[in-house]
Amino acid sequence: MREMSKGANVGLATLMDDPGPVTVSLSWSSDDGRGDADVSVLLLDVAGKVRSDTDFFFYNHPAATDGSVQLLGKTPTATGMEDRISVDLTAIPSDVDRVVVAASRYGGARFGDLGDLRLDLADSTGQALLGFSMEAGPESGFVFGELYRRTGEWKFRAVGQGYDTGLAGLATDFGIDVDDAEEAPDGERESLLNDEAEAPQPEAPAGQPEAPAGIRPVTSAAVPAQRSEPTDSGPGRPRRPRTARRRVTLPRAVRRSLAENETWRSARLFPVPSLKSDRERETRATSVLLAVMAQVPEFGRRLTAAFGAPAGHTETFTEVSLPHGESPKRPDGVIRIERAGKLWTALVETKTNGNGLRSDQVQGYVDIAARRGYEAVITISNDVALDGRPMVDVRIDGRRKNKVGLWHLSWADIAHQAQMLIRHEGVGNAGHAWLLQELLLYLQHENSGCHGFQNMGPAWVPVRNAIDTETLCQGDRRTVEVVESWERLIRQVCLRMGGELGQKVMPVQRTKRGADAVARRAALADCLCEEGRPHAALRLEGAPGNLAVTADLRTGKLRTSVTPPPRKRGGFSLCLVGVATDQPGP
Repeated sequence: MREMSKGANVGLATLMDDPGPVTVSLSWSSDDGRGDADVSVLLLDVAGKVRSDTDFFFYNHPAATDGSVQLLGKTPTATGMEDRISVDLTAIPSDVDRVVVAASRYGGARFGDLGDLRLDLADSTGQALLGFSMEAGPESGFVFGELYRRTGEWKFRAVGQGYDTGLAGLATDFGIDVDDAEEAPDGERESLLNDEAEAPQPEAPAGQPEAPAGIRPVTSAAVPAQRSEPTDSGPGRPRRPRTARRRVTLPRAVRRSLAENETWRSARLFPVPSLKSDRERETRATSVLLAVMAQVPEFGRRLTAAFGAPAGHTETFTEVSLPHGESPKRPDGVIRIERAGKLWTALVETKTNGNGLRSDQVQGYVDIAARRGYEAVITISNDVALDGRPMVDVRIDGRRKNKVGLWHLSWADIAHQAQMLIRHEGVGNAGHAWLLQELLLYLQHENSGCHGFQNMGPAWVPVRNAIDTETLCQGDRRTVEVVESWERLIRQVCLRMGGELGQKVMPVQRTKRGADAVARRAALADCLCEEGRPHAALRLEGAPGNLAVTADLRTGKLRTSVTPPPRKRGGFSLCLVGVATDQPGP
């Protein structure tokens, strides 16, 4: 991987054979675990301006219709948070000259308060191509880097430029008109949102995204943007754009049943009570999932974009026989996506219940994919991956020209994405919503085998007993295994809470700058030996404080608490202390 310095540039053709889909990752850390920023992407023409408001991607406009840009969301890292963006260079319109990757903070927060500011660029297989670490000061807006064309070739430039005026100053440079209310402090900004939510809002033109924080994009041709009529907020004062994040929530109300009694069961598109063996569960789960991915574009794109797949026509297959030595191999499924005459192919291997993935089996699929020029192998099971690592170890032959990406999905990840779409973000039509609802009901059924992480592993009971008898010693490898299982459990809790609330819920990881995941887990294992209690902290978007979770293995109790930060009122400091509740332990 090439390390970049500020102002340096490099041609992507020197780093990858065929510049195509890439993943841009922006990461940072904070001492209290609550530092965050909003990522944005701008497509600029040769004049350095956006062509229209649809060239600005942010939380209310996260994806391009042509699949060229998609914001993939945040994931926890060993030292903080990472926000990823999928950019398909082959799909970028020909009149776009630059792709700018930026981020902004609000309410007086500055990038100098964050540590480990970094941009990483990876190819479609997940292999890191380049990295750029940077320092920031009082800036509230920051351009991390940009992808740009030169003589028909894509290049990357490490920018690292900050704006004291936040997103307003950043956006103005790229031809976006900004309302003066954009940089209001958190309290005032929240008040603006509430005031605007109560007032009748003019409908945006079809295809136009809602502008964030007072931003109103204009075209590079300097065509005056239309302002809405003045409101009651002041003489001649224009209405501010609605800044609240768009949440299209489908009704949850349950219709009155027409059944004569409770023994009558509704007919289901994907029935599960008849499933008796693990093989039947795996076959059914694979077929159900792949069929819905092909029929609901929003859902299929949500799952495959993070793996470098393009946006295009999708077809899925099950039980495909592929030649491999003396006997053919049969992966559980195949995903094929066509765009502009090119095919992207992924082999799929699924497991249900507590069944684990086998290294030799996955290795065979990786070898087949490499020989046949396929792009990816996707594994799906109830296990939750940590730190972006594959669930099994495989050998990648570096001599092969075709590189194969190995990716993992948990059934809990899949259920979370389905729930977010149908309960909070919305889908294209009622038919798609119904299909996703049927998929979610299938995954949540007790007989489907797709329940997500449930097993704390073989080390759990011995460690718990050793803590109870005070015989557990530091350095015991089993405690590290328990710490890893605890992290997987917390990740799943975050997914389920986020799906119910419609908000981002992320585990908070406070570590020293430069610490790696192995050292961090070793330190947590030592604390577990001393205290007998694994800890976790969850950050809920919009919540006043982190949610602390502690499992006391000696008493078998689960303790949760929330401590909001102190707030000053009238010269006094008001501190609200969270009330702890005891629940049965794991």
